[in-house]
Amino acid sequence: MLGSALVPEIKEMIQKREFITLRDALEEMDPADVAEILTDLQPEDRAVVFRILHKPNAADIFEHLELEVQEAMLFAMGREDVAGILNEMAPDDRTALLEELPPAVTERLLNLLSAEQRKIAATLLGFPEGSIGRLMTTDYVRVKPEWTVPATLEHIRKFGRNKETIQNVYVSDLKGVLIDDIKLRELVLADPSQTIADLMDEQVTSLNANDPQEEAVRAFEHYDRNALPVVDSRGVLVGIVTVDDVLDIVMEEATEDIQKMGAVAALETPYIDTSILNLVQKRVGWLIVLFVGQTLTATVIQHFESSIQRAVVLSLFIPLIISSGGNTGSQAATLIIRAMSMGEITFSDWWKVVQREFVCGLLLGLVLGLVGFANVLFWQAIHPGIYGEYFLAIALTVGLSLLGVVLWGSLIGSLLPLILKALKQDPAVASAPFVATMCDVTGLIIYFTAASLVLTGKLL
Repeated sequence: MLGSALVPEIKEMIQKREFITLRDALEEMDPADVAEILTDLQPEDRAVVFRILHKPNAADIFEHLELEVQEAMLFAMGREDVAGILNEMAPDDRTALLEELPPAVTERLLNLLSAEQRKIAATLLGFPEGSIGRLMTTDYVRVKPEWTVPATLEHIRKFGRNKETIQNVYVSDLKGVLIDDIKLRELVLADPSQTIADLMDEQVTSLNANDPQEEAVRAFEHYDRNALPVVDSRGVLVGIVTVDDVLDIVMEEATEDIQKMGAVAALETPYIDTSILNLVQKRVGWLIVLFVGQTLTATVIQHFESSIQRAVVLSLFIPLIISSGGNTGSQAATLIIRAMSMGEITFSDWWKVVQREFVCGLLLGLVLGLVGFANVLFWQAIHPGIYGEYFLAIALTVGLSLLGVVLWGSLIGSLLPLILKALKQDPAVASAPFVATMCDVTGLIIYFTAASLVLTGKLL
């Protein structure tokens, strides 16, 4: 909204070539707000704005743009402008951009970096895709145990200005091995005669650069920190991860899981920027799979066609039965997927999950079974003869079927995500529509099996 309101004014300033006034106005604003404005501008106008901004400010603003906009900007700007921005960008933000580009483009951009920044970028890109190493930044303050408090504060004043964060400084030995981290607050309040070693407790929590980024998410949730150090397999300090980068990962994972749970392949771009054709491609695959799955429902109904012809009343309860099983399965799947994403359960807990969901499914099934049984009796009382002389048997069939499908739905919905995780697949694909489709087919089998047991010799 802020961007839309100021876009006409900025366009007018560009047309009038009031570049100094425009630069001063933009550089007084928060970089995130300027990025919002630039998103609403045409690519050629964005390029003009970036050319007039001072390089450090341009880099700060560039980091707040969506990756798709960043890529477009790289192709719209000149070589020198691109080099200036890339060299000023935070290493972690630059890595996020470079890993999204084609290898040939990434290689050309790396050649635009200074020798120091090229080494940093190559190091971060050398870590596995999706690892913490790709997420970290090398902009942090490192100190030595023997330094005095005044010397350390002077070092922070001298070198901390452009660092990602200075809330913590990190202590390493001569080989670079991480020893401890010290809060800036402790340094400021410490006695000037003390050294860093006097402030250390050697109780430091760190991340491994080769671990998946999900480990960083869990660590930040558990320790409630603004930043955590990252070490390699030897314990050498190689970078830090800040909470803002972890929040980006959390949002990406949550968005992807929500989309998959709706039976939609994950979108690479925001919904509003995704083409209609791409939206169709992302959705049609799962729709075909679910459609094929639903044809099994028709097959089951056809198999029990003779039973339905002899007792047409059974068809009245088909939607009730299968929807109850699907709803229960979807509930269970959602709870388990969320618990797994939070690290609360793993595949090794499958038996505990089965026990809990068996009891839950049994109790839920009893409740819904009683409701179904009472429902038949209620309508029979209001409209005598609506279900015929065997209305009690029909009510019992509905009640037992609901007990069975709800219990089965709970078990299927809870186990399927765990099985997929064990097979190294994304548990989110055990989505509500997928679980519901499975429960539809099995629910019909349970329903007609119960009908055969209860109604044989009566209606069947």
